[in-house]
Amino acid sequence: MMAPEADSATGSTWWRPTASYHPPRYQAGGSILDWVLLVKAAVMGVVEGLTEFLPISSTGHLILAGALLDFNDERGKLFEIVIQSAAILAVVWEYRARIGYVLANAGGDAKARRLLVNVAIAFVPLAVLGLVFGRMLKAHLFNAPTVAATFILGGFVILWAERRDHRVRVVEVEDMTALDAVKVGIAQAFALIPGTSRSGATIIGGMLFGLSRRAATEFTFFLAIPTLVLAGLYSLWKERALLAGSDIGMWGVGMLTSFISAFFCVRWLLRYIASHSFVPFAWYRIGFGLVVLATAWSGVVQWVD
Repeated sequence: MMAPEADSATGSTWWRPTASYHPPRYQAGGSILDWVLLVKAAVMGVVEGLTEFLPISSTGHLILAGALLDFNDERGKLFEIVIQSAAILAVVWEYRARIGYVLANAGGDAKARRLLVNVAIAFVPLAVLGLVFGRMLKAHLFNAPTVAATFILGGFVILWAERRDHRVRVVEVEDMTALDAVKVGIAQAFALIPGTSRSGATIIGGMLFGLSRRAATEFTFFLAIPTLVLAGLYSLWKERALLAGSDIGMWGVGMLTSFISAFFCVRWLLRYIASHSFVPFAWYRIGFGLVVLATAWSGVVQWVD
């Protein structure tokens, strides 16, 4: 049996063993790490890495996984911010040569400069709307029923977008205009609603606006770097009171599994889009959303905010 124990420093509740149950423990860096907690951290890291860049919503999956694993208190939310940074590192590593070239040659290469400017432009809508409405949205929409509903709605949007005549106007990501960046940035802002999927909104939005499938996907990757890094730093600053040295082991495990899973996911997605549509992801979203709603209404799973 597992019983909740209040954390005296934060007032949060983490699942700790009762006197009758003692999971394996080991000592590292002078502190005792709970194997159960590390397994949960590893699972959450894999969920983040596999879902961050697919059009299926990493936030929605983390909310649901956190509810199932009792990993959804304030320290759990802080943990999600930390592992998100590891997923971004996977993109940076995959595109390290290209990113390095763009940063080094932005002054003399017009295409490199245009890409940097477009990423900055596309970042603005989400940043502004997030600052204005972020707290309200988290208070009212970060729950299983909302996530399930947006999963389903987003799935139908993808099906609709894939059935449209896709006329490609922008083949390479460096050829995007400032107006293209504004449109994709507005599409990304819909990801403030949990379950929408930031990558799904930008990829499908980009395709609707005339970007090729690869250009829309690559711009999503590049846009994720400032979006998630700056959002993460801002969230860490706001939640700095929850930072604790005892969480380093948990963070390390979560970041490692997040980085590895995200790295392979990004590579797989780039190969996948060369010859496939996003229709399977749409049906996954619809099916998964229906399962969540059914289990919530039937009481089979007690989803916790």
